[in-house]
Amino acid sequence: MKARVKWVEERTFVGESGSGHKLVLGTSHGPDGRTPGPSPMELVLMGTAGCSAWDIVHILEKGREPVEDCVVEADAERATEDPRVFIRIHLHFIVRGSGLSRAKVERAIDLSVEKYCSASAMLAKTATITHDFEVIETD
Repeated sequence: MKARVKWVEERTFVGESGSGHKLVLGTSHGPDGRTPGPSPMELVLMGTAGCSAWDIVHILEKGREPVEDCVVEADAERATEDPRVFIRIHLHFIVRGSGLSRAKVERAIDLSVEKYCSASAMLAKTATITHDFEVIETD
């Protein structure tokens, strides 16, 4: 795996993945109070949520569960001193579908968080990771 990050202006960078995808990273606030892109740590948190969401959908589809949507809401706390690693992460999973088995959703989440998601496995070295979930029945 490869990546490249280039500084483009004050506290703004463009990252490019080995597969050619680009995104703006930034920590400098503009006149509207917004940054030009997510911070690197926000990307780490988003990547962890995305890793688990992908696992869950894949596991449920493989088990022929009628999954229609999966949202992961991540909330984290960082250390107050450098390096400001994550020390607490909570993942809230919202899985939607018609006739989903709650037990299979729970198993898919547990497998992702505890076994398959490499991002959460790395972060678990410094952070306590907790999770909960809800299953929403669709028509």
